[in-house]
Amino acid sequence: MLDKLTAWGEAQALVRAMVLTSSRAIPDNPAVDAFSDYDVILALRDVRPFHDSREWLATFGTILAMYRDPMLERDGFSCSGNVVQFEGGLKIDFTLWPVELLRQVARQETLPAEFDAGYQVLLDKDRLTEGIRPPTYHGYIPQPPTETRYHEEIENFFLTATYVAKYLLRDDVMAAKYLLDGEMKHENLRPLLEWSIEIENGWKVKPGNYGRRIKQWLRPDLWADLESTYAGAGIEENWQALFRLADLMHKVGAEVGERLGFAYPESIDRRTRAYITALKHGETP
Repeated sequence: MLDKLTAWGEAQALVRAMVLTSSRAIPDNPAVDAFSDYDVILALRDVRPFHDSREWLATFGTILAMYRDPMLERDGFSCSGNVVQFEGGLKIDFTLWPVELLRQVARQETLPAEFDAGYQVLLDKDRLTEGIRPPTYHGYIPQPPTETRYHEEIENFFLTATYVAKYLLRDDVMAAKYLLDGEMKHENLRPLLEWSIEIENGWKVKPGNYGRRIKQWLRPDLWADLESTYAGAGIEENWQALFRLADLMHKVGAEVGERLGFAYPESIDRRTRAYITALKHGETP
């Protein structure tokens, strides 16, 4: 596939360079499998023709589904991109850059995260990448949180729990599950789980989007606790999932806080649990 991409780029006058990024650009990456995307930056003399047309994508197969970015500004340059799933299983995410933006990256002392996570120059007709620094493969690896960020995630988690309780009382299952499995679990709890993983692994693990590969890295007891928070559409089972999720936040939050030197907000945890328990049982909080 890389040979095909490079040969295509060689034949395109507007394509001046091609850079592979993300998981496939990391040597001997065990996370790469048959479903892994090809993430390719195209450095172009003119972005607009590649943004406006879909015909050039037919070189790589029949499009099954795709998303196309609008024209966006990055560092003063107009860029775009598209995410394309082809019928044969191939998936390519093309990022469309003007050549000047790639030249700017090559001059920078610090690589952008998408390059520092790993990159491979597939094609460079005009020496645009000359002088670009090698990747450290540390891009997108989380840094230890500030105490403020630590407390914000936990406090937002318990605030959202009060909304979940009210939606369950109203039989608004769709709204309740959006907050329970979306905001509480992904927006607030997942950072704590990832910090726990980083603490155990010296802040060297690159988490996957949406919790990808978290099962691989998470301590088995924490994974079992997380699994137990997934429920169907029943009201009572979602009440139980809510309380189990709060238990997991307390467990991982207290552990992470102790390792980072932060005090877990026991009062917020305790009082919020009491509030939603009272709501469940029809009591006045």
